[in-house]
Amino acid sequence: MLEKDPSLNVRGEPLEGCSTDPMTGFFRDGACNTCAEDQGSHTVCAVLTAEFLAFSKYVGNDLSTPRPEYRFPGLKPGDSWCLCAGRFVQAHEEGCAPMVNLAGTHKRALEVVPLEVLEAYDSGRA
Repeated sequence: MLEKDPSLNVRGEPLEGCSTDPMTGFFRDGACNTCAEDQGSHTVCAVLTAEFLAFSKYVGNDLSTPRPEYRFPGLKPGDSWCLCAGRFVQAHEEGCAPMVNLAGTHKRALEVVPLEVLEAYDSGRA
């Protein structure tokens, strides 16, 4: 059985859920929990946009097409999803990163994405 890292967000507070509809996360528990075996660091709780979904498909990770054989519904703009931290950085560098829910973004994302970058996409900002 995989051992989860402590469930803390980028602010050092208890990690909030990201999405249960669709169900997300490395553990498919609705949160961006992670562990040593999560090679992709599925730690950034993102609010997806059409632009980001098109970008992700273009770079080889089609998140919008349903894949029933993997119980994957396909994602649409407005869905929340635990993105790989590296993919978020790549989208940021290309100018098409989605907004993020910082309360639902695991602190391990900070190993890949600087906090200042995540804060620039904070969906909770006024």
